[in-house]
Amino acid sequence: MKKYKRSAKICMTALAACGMLLSPAATAMKVQAEEVIATVQGKVMEGTTAKLLYLDTSDGRMEIKIDGSTSTGNCKMLLPDKKISVSVANGNDGYLHAVTISENGENPSVELDTSKVSNVVGIVNEKTTENVLHLDTAQGEMELKIDKNTDLSNCSVLVVSGKYVVSCARGEDAYMHAISIADVAAAPVSSTDTSQTGTFSQTYTQTPVVNPTGETRSVTGTVKDNSEESTLYLATSEGTFTFQIDDSTDTSKGMVLTPDNKLMVTYFRGSDSNLHAASIVGVKDSSSASVDTSSQSTVIGTVKEKSTENILLLDTSAGEMELKMDKVSAPVGCKVLVKGKKISVTCSRGDDAYMHALTITAAK
Repeated sequence: MKKYKRSAKICMTALAACGMLLSPAATAMKVQAEEVIATVQGKVMEGTTAKLLYLDTSDGRMEIKIDGSTSTGNCKMLLPDKKISVSVANGNDGYLHAVTISENGENPSVELDTSKVSNVVGIVNEKTTENVLHLDTAQGEMELKIDKNTDLSNCSVLVVSGKYVVSCARGEDAYMHAISIADVAAAPVSSTDTSQTGTFSQTYTQTPVVNPTGETRSVTGTVKDNSEESTLYLATSEGTFTFQIDDSTDTSKGMVLTPDNKLMVTYFRGSDSNLHAASIVGVKDSSSASVDTSSQSTVIGTVKEKSTENILLLDTSAGEMELKMDKVSAPVGCKVLVKGKKISVTCSRGDDAYMHALTITAAK
């Protein structure tokens, strides 16, 4: 049985429980709410997961298992340094088990514009506090306020590195606020995950970015080397522009965002005050090559930074491959290709002696 520093009362109760464990009936023992042996207070420690709580108490560190029957109705957020109260019971596995987890105090609520609600999927990062949720999403890090009215009924517990679906809206204080936080499995999202030659695709139903005025503008420039899948940094004669790349962005004519590639971006200012790319067009040569699609190969590798809209340079386990891009319409499972991006490519040889990419899919 695991050892913890506890008060004398807890130790005596735990020893009595040990005697029960040694009895023939021990194997049938299960944790029940009425078997509470003590209530402890402390701070949540780093490393806590949805299944195991690390609690820093005045008597030392405790490890407490969280079960499906654990009542967390008054305390869903188990974030580092959060002060909580836990009633515990002995389990037949040598661990203490949480019967209830609770907290005190509430955060003030703010009026939200619920006519414009967005759903985002992301992973909670270590900067998250009891009042502010920091979420790593495909579009970058989001910062969302958490109020007393935030609905956590579909969230078992909220922990750092956990993946959740968050519905959010802008508040009267100009901040984005979390309306609800749910476990991915319990949330109303659609997703697909297929395993075929190492490929992977995943999509979530999200509210589209709003273009309040319907107006768009265009600008030409070159891709900067800090561009990512969700954010394009474009160096132009007017300075550096930062564009968000959304699910709705048309990248069929400009999918390669490697350093120094020349692009024309049609964009709009969204309701979130950010610039969003409506479409991206790259410099692409025409081609009349005939490709034998009856004989296809599949290769997996990472995009090299010298790739262009015309030639994809792929770093594979067999060495560098050079594939023409004239037959590809758009990548699957991602919107753009950036240096270091791992992809799966089906390809065939053309009558110009080049291998031509036919389909590109994001890979695990």
